[in-house]
Amino acid sequence: MSTEKTEKKLLSFRGKPLIRCGNTIYYGNTNDRFIVEMQIKSTSDIKKMKVAEKVLVLLVDSAMPKDKNKKIIKMSEKLGLYNALETGIAWLNSAKEFQIQG
Repeated sequence: MSTEKTEKKLLSFRGKPLIRCGNTIYYGNTNDRFIVEMQIKSTSDIKKMKVAEKVLVLLVDSAMPKDKNKKIIKMSEKLGLYNALETGIAWLNSAKEFQIQG
């Protein structure tokens, strides 16, 4: 038997990892201060495939201690995963600029 470690490659979009856990998708680097959390609230069936309809987008402060509740900076509901992801990317970019200036 081989004792080699198997590396799992993370799915990424625009250089940041996308991690799915059930109906929640996390976008962003966990080492950064902010990450985006997208909660799929409803889906529809298109050609026998489930597609996200309503998605709750949250910009979350990842610097909070793990035993505390997460701190939500921004929140919005979008139609479709693409719109949710574009909103999350814009929020991460503006939060990064704010963090550099502040």
